[in-house]
Amino acid sequence: QVQLVESGGGLVQAGGSLRLSCAASGRTFSSGAMGWFRQAPGREREFVGATRWSDDITYYAASVKGRFTISRDNAKNTLYLQMNSLRFEDTAVYYCAARPTPPGFYYELWRESLYDYWGQGTQVTVSS
Repeated sequence: QVQLVESGGGLVQAGGSLRLSCAASGRTFSSGAMGWFRQAPGREREFVGATRWSDDITYYAASVKGRFTISRDNAKNTLYLQMNSLRFEDTAVYYCAARPTPPGFYYELWRESLYDYWGQGTQVTVSS
């Protein structure tokens, strides 16, 4: 059974930092892709960033580029999201997503339909 478990969320002041983790179990995603999405209250879920595992190409949403960084630990089958310079508008539930097979073009990593597995989410709250 495949599981994605997010952790690391919490309450932080604007300008602060948090690091989220997504631990995958049940299979590896070394040929596919993993990414982060988020959903703020009253809004649709949106793409944050993702990485194509085979060549380590990472693609970010414009709203977080330069502030957020995705990294991974292959040995632990874990994906990370380092979030710096957090803003009030970054408040959301953050979800990890994964696809075990090659995702194709990196610039399509924003598509939710690309991913087969999703975590339960972790809350990030940024106080202004």
